[in-house]
Amino acid sequence: MTIDSHRQFPKLTHEDKMTPQVLAGKDVWHKFNCTNCHTLLGEGAYYAPDLTKIAVQRGPQYLKAFLHDPSQFYDEQKVRRVMPKQNLSDQQIDDLVVFLDWIAHIDTQGWPPRRILVSGAAIPGTNMQQTAQASTSMQPAAPSSDPVAQGQALFNATPPACSACHSISPGVNLAGPSLAGIGTRAAQTIADPSYKGKAKDAAQYIHESIVNPSAHLVPGPTYSAGGRSFMPDNFGKELTPQQIDQLVAYLTTLK
Repeated sequence: MTIDSHRQFPKLTHEDKMTPQVLAGKDVWHKFNCTNCHTLLGEGAYYAPDLTKIAVQRGPQYLKAFLHDPSQFYDEQKVRRVMPKQNLSDQQIDDLVVFLDWIAHIDTQGWPPRRILVSGAAIPGTNMQQTAQASTSMQPAAPSSDPVAQGQALFNATPPACSACHSISPGVNLAGPSLAGIGTRAAQTIADPSYKGKAKDAAQYIHESIVNPSAHLVPGPTYSAGGRSFMPDNFGKELTPQQIDQLVAYLTTLK
């Protein structure tokens, strides 16, 4: 098993993608003692969330903005976030994000089994039961074959970790805006003259928001910058058309 494991490591870790910038990002990770609070691949401290998949959960635009000044994204008194501002240079931030993206694409085969995920579990008003479910399973089974049920299970699964950035409770905004009432609010957004997308109804708007999040920017300094949404723009490739349809079916029920 040891010999076979070493044979598999190059493919599982996609070591061919280990560029000098990835190594530079690893140096930033160690220089600023990120492992004193966070874990990668289950190794490190458990004071803060595991960041193994953070690059695919939050996307590079969000991570760069967050690393510039974490205090702009979280009120420490309100949500008990204590991420310090490290005063990283632009180059250090770029390198660190590239390193985390390389880590995120390692085939961990489900490890670690019980990660501390980036989520809203500690914030009043979020669904802690659903967050706990997402923390203990990479892909929890949907309770039925119904598209809405499938979409709800997928929303709380990791990946895609929708619940890591969005709550479904009114007024509880995490990395992204609350999706409470999105099934109703989507129609109102489309009717607003400021809407710039191409959707014609609520389902189309939700679909557009998943596959092309920058088509219409939701107002808020922590949601976008420079005309681009902080939401990852690769879900159109990472998710199957059926999975996207399931998410849309679920989210349109949130009235």
